[in-house]
Amino acid sequence: MPALSSLEHAGEGDTGDRDVPLDVAAVLEQVAAGALRAGTPGTVGLELERHAVDLRAPLRRVPWDRLTGALRGVEPPAGCRLTLEPGGQVELSSPPLPGPAAAVAALQRDAAHVDAVLAADGIALLSTGTDPARPPERVNPGSRYSAMAEHFTAVGHGADGAAMMCSTASLQVNLEAGPAHRWPQRLEHLHRLLPVLAALSACSPLLAGRATGERSARQGVWRRLEPGRCTRPADGTGGPDPAGEWADFALAAPVMLVRDGEDAPCRPVGDPVSLADWAGGRRRLHGRAPTVADVDLHLSTLWPPVRMRGFLEVRVLDAVPAAWWPGLAAVVAAVVDDDRAADAAAAAAEPVAHRAADAARLGLADPALARAARGVLAAALPAVPTGLRGAVEAWAELTAAGRGPADLVLDRARRSGPTACLTAEELR
Repeated sequence: MPALSSLEHAGEGDTGDRDVPLDVAAVLEQVAAGALRAGTPGTVGLELERHAVDLRAPLRRVPWDRLTGALRGVEPPAGCRLTLEPGGQVELSSPPLPGPAAAVAALQRDAAHVDAVLAADGIALLSTGTDPARPPERVNPGSRYSAMAEHFTAVGHGADGAAMMCSTASLQVNLEAGPAHRWPQRLEHLHRLLPVLAALSACSPLLAGRATGERSARQGVWRRLEPGRCTRPADGTGGPDPAGEWADFALAAPVMLVRDGEDAPCRPVGDPVSLADWAGGRRRLHGRAPTVADVDLHLSTLWPPVRMRGFLEVRVLDAVPAAWWPGLAAVVAAVVDDDRAADAAAAAAEPVAHRAADAARLGLADPALARAARGVLAAALPAVPTGLRGAVEAWAELTAAGRGPADLVLDRARRSGPTACLTAEELR
């Protein structure tokens, strides 16, 4: 996603020659400087991934040439960026906009446009956290994804790496970092909300045609996948220097990809080599020290629950059906950016603030997580824009009935089998 509105173009040109070798101190400086930038809360960006389904042959992945051919020349009218993931998932990323209502409206408009284009070719887009029926299969031939697959296999995470790349989809909510003096409190607050938000959005009980026993199999994949890349020991501790802590995390994380030049193909790193070891000269990748461009590539392969990109990228939410994601986006923005809603949500979420594993496994089937989710929804409702209150009220009704999005998937699968979930209109 582009930098949020108050951050656009901030720092550009500061890094100098992108091919100059860096030592550890220079890498720390680069990463910390780009981690967070001061901004006024309120601007929101959204990213929605959806699984591409051939309605004539649902169990077969849509071939790459067919998918790219159908989307060739498509320009989403509201300005969302259109990209394709390794398994053919279609992602729309909104521009940074003033508040959740504007971001939701832009994403809805562009999603409808893309849906219509693909429907003309017999392709539909399914919005759930995992592909419920098809095994992982990479269709995007990009060198980045080939190298990622090779890396995951080499480090013993091949199965989860394939599932993550090809069979998962998310809703990401991007928010301003806020004023610099509030960064520690803002990050701590957001991390303590994550278990509730993960449980609330859990919409992936099936993966590759089987029930996994988790309400969010997607979160289960992320929690197992290469912990030094996807989890941070300091998450939620509220350290005094979030940008510096992010830089330390980036230095300790293993390098996944290297490329010799901006337009060169990516090549995998098969051994566990940290960025610190590379920059410190203890290991040499491709016979050289890392550059600014290498560090930027490395940062793009770090995926903790909250990623710092100048703004805050919230990554714990499953993709949920079209009727549900607008309300979910509004809730996240409200309980982080509105002070009164944030305080009430913090109180509701406190009893489950350290239950991330249970959130992935049990979702709203856990009474304490369900109770916290109802409290967070109640906290958010007064702060969401008028046009989105109905969507949040629908969430409140669903959770009051003891249900969540995962139950919608399970209901359909029990009636008609996992394959039916790929084509079920009510799940899109």
